[in-house]
Amino acid sequence: MKYDLVVIGGGPAGMMAAGRAGELGARVLLLEKNWRLGNKLLITGKGRCNITNDIENVRQMTEHFGVNGRFLFSALNNFGPEDIIEFFNNKGVKTKTERGLRVFPESDKSEDVLNALISYLENSSVEVRTNMEVETILKEGKKIEKIIMVNGEEIEAENFLIATGGKSYSETGSTGDAYKWLEDLGHKIVKPIPSLTPIRVREKIVRDLEGLSLKNVEISLYKDNKKIDSRFGEALFTRSGMSGPIILDMSKKIVEEGIEDIVMKIDYKPSLDFATLDKRIQEDFSESNNKMFKNSLANLLPQKLVPVIIDLSEIDPDKKVNSVSKAERSVLLHLLKEFKLHISDVVGFPKSIVTAGGVELSEVNSKTMKSRIIDNLYFAGEVLDLDGPTGGFNLQICWSTGFAAGSYLIN
Repeated sequence: MKYDLVVIGGGPAGMMAAGRAGELGARVLLLEKNWRLGNKLLITGKGRCNITNDIENVRQMTEHFGVNGRFLFSALNNFGPEDIIEFFNNKGVKTKTERGLRVFPESDKSEDVLNALISYLENSSVEVRTNMEVETILKEGKKIEKIIMVNGEEIEAENFLIATGGKSYSETGSTGDAYKWLEDLGHKIVKPIPSLTPIRVREKIVRDLEGLSLKNVEISLYKDNKKIDSRFGEALFTRSGMSGPIILDMSKKIVEEGIEDIVMKIDYKPSLDFATLDKRIQEDFSESNNKMFKNSLANLLPQKLVPVIIDLSEIDPDKKVNSVSKAERSVLLHLLKEFKLHISDVVGFPKSIVTAGGVELSEVNSKTMKSRIIDNLYFAGEVLDLDGPTGGFNLQICWSTGFAAGSYLIN
């Protein structure tokens, strides 16, 4: 049987594209190299699946994707956050919106999202074949003729769509297979780098802070004494470094700038400038002037952080606070406002949520997701040079580009 469309990759983008094309009457085959569909989808949002971010304004949404965001304008305009929420609601997956406009299934179960997509494929008469790994893609002139599977099988189709994802979370099957195929077909690949990945730092003190969650902090990155990025929000200390939303969102910048000599400064009290914070500390000290220094910071910092700050300040822990000097107070202030850590590495692709880089966008039609190099080739999802911050933005890329490709391919 010759298909109208063969989709390579059974993640969110591939499932959306295949389902949409099938819904419109195409004969569709969806190939997935793993034993089941949606491996990576199941672990997104820590297993809760952050479906999208409910930003109503399309232009505001595109700004979250940096300079490449304008590529998504048409796709988001045709199938944006409201549309994907309605899509899942109509398939029995009710949603809820949490802080930061992050949208999750009410059940907090990514399995419900995956099952809805599988039902969509079934109702759209999409043929699904798992454990099917592509070996190579053969072209004739400017068209793909057929694909050769690892098992030797040859598959022909009128059109092909690549939705193989990037290289992030490689244990789920995202190993960057498509980059070599596409280069052989004549496409340019922007160098893939890990994005939304935890970081490692040189300082061993983070081991004492492992598991400490920080809220309402500001973290800034410096290189050659110049601030290169700054974020406000939540972060998490790990055994070897840091993770959490604002760390993940800055990790791409760290990789792009080159990890060497990047200094990170944490402001634990960003709502207070140095003078105001100093005044508050003096007031706290004066209210309990006989209290020992080691017992004086409980109302100012998380308990797990207190002994680390005391140790780094080199102030005698048993010193009465009324004896703490101005110079010692200055050291304390700088620890609270400019807590320095030196970045040694990023954890990288094995734990990165998404891949930055991919198919050069100038070689893809932004309305149809069709290749400008190969006449019967389309793209969807993370394989494209598109990535966004945490909060549902990267799944929205998959939904919007998959819907666009599946729709326009048939039209």
